[in-house]
Amino acid sequence: MRFEEDYRNLADSARRGYERLKYMPLASDDKIWLSLGGEARAEYVDFNNEDWGRLQLGNNNFLLQRYNLHADLHFGERFRLFTQLRSALQHGRKNGSRQIDEDQLNVQNLFIDWTILERINRSLLIRIGRQELDYGSGRLISVGEGPNARRYFTGAKIAYNSGKVKLETFAMMADTIKAGVFDNKPSKQINLWGAYGKIIMPRQANIDLYYIGIFRDRSMFEEDVAKETRHSIGTRIWKYGGGFIYNLEGAYQFGSFGKGKISAWTASVDIGYLFEDSYLKPSINLRNDYISGDKKAGDGNLQTFNPIYPKGGYFGFSPQIGPVNLIDIHPYATLDLPANLKLQVDLVFNWRQSLQDGVYRPSGSFNLAGSMSRKRYIGTAYLANLTWAANKQLSLVSGIQYFKTGAFIEDIITTPKNGIFFNSRIALKF
Repeated sequence: MRFEEDYRNLADSARRGYERLKYMPLASDDKIWLSLGGEARAEYVDFNNEDWGRLQLGNNNFLLQRYNLHADLHFGERFRLFTQLRSALQHGRKNGSRQIDEDQLNVQNLFIDWTILERINRSLLIRIGRQELDYGSGRLISVGEGPNARRYFTGAKIAYNSGKVKLETFAMMADTIKAGVFDNKPSKQINLWGAYGKIIMPRQANIDLYYIGIFRDRSMFEEDVAKETRHSIGTRIWKYGGGFIYNLEGAYQFGSFGKGKISAWTASVDIGYLFEDSYLKPSINLRNDYISGDKKAGDGNLQTFNPIYPKGGYFGFSPQIGPVNLIDIHPYATLDLPANLKLQVDLVFNWRQSLQDGVYRPSGSFNLAGSMSRKRYIGTAYLANLTWAANKQLSLVSGIQYFKTGAFIEDIITTPKNGIFFNSRIALKF
């Protein structure tokens, strides 16, 4: 979230080189100033047996590129204009670009901030225009940093911050993403709204509370394709830092799907321990998710959970399964290696929560029907990820994933094949 960066501290320093781009006074009294920045990112992807061989693509390797440029113009302490251009490109993918792969040129952010209230411990801000949203652990609303094309919305947000209490309310429109130049189609209606609150208690449990509403003209689940109005209420209790760490979250959804009713839910437990004072600072975690699927195929009602706008890599850096109709057990561990290297290894066991529903993609979209199969186990994912952070500007990430198909995949795909995924990504930010 580049618009969250603050370079006002450079006003009183002797700026050199790179720092001159980050703080550029445009008035003699320094009340008007400009900050410039950008990013260049390239990623090589090698995917073998996408969708476990169902698409019969075999080896599918391609190149992703992303370029951003932004300008942050401040008018005193209360007004600012932030704008960002984004170019996301894809080359070589056999089955074409997905929405997360390519958007050749588009306005990613273009908004005005007005700080109505600014006191020592309190602030109240209104943001109007195109903007990115990212809340909590990314279970329901995430900017989607992992995929090539990040998400954005257009609308208004009101944000209150008192240090220990943060509350944001928003009403947004989501565009239909197309691959060309400035050709994304605006929805012209509010289809995402809600409120997200956070209570920060240092050295204790932090608490998030939220409500999110969506409307979609056309939603696809195994149950049917129909209009969807869905409301989500949830809470998250979490603590990061040295020692015992945890992230507990639960949400319930209700509303209408076509002529039927929605009643869906999710619950997640992620607990671990960070040995912050030990060599290599190892951490070990165990995670367990329950995410509801449809109870009875064809009855008109829907119990399938909708992750709305989830983080793409919620179950690993490039999962093949999305957070819908799923039970998983997910142990993982991290090490801080010398030379600014960080290693993470994951093992994910995946089952269908309901035998009346199928498997969905990481975005939440429908993938494989499952009501004709009585098999529950989807498969096992083995993952390893290595990150090198040379400095604040340059990073390199490489990962590998092996997915061993389970009884369900072997039941519904005629000649199932285990999936192998490799990627390597380099990013330069300024």
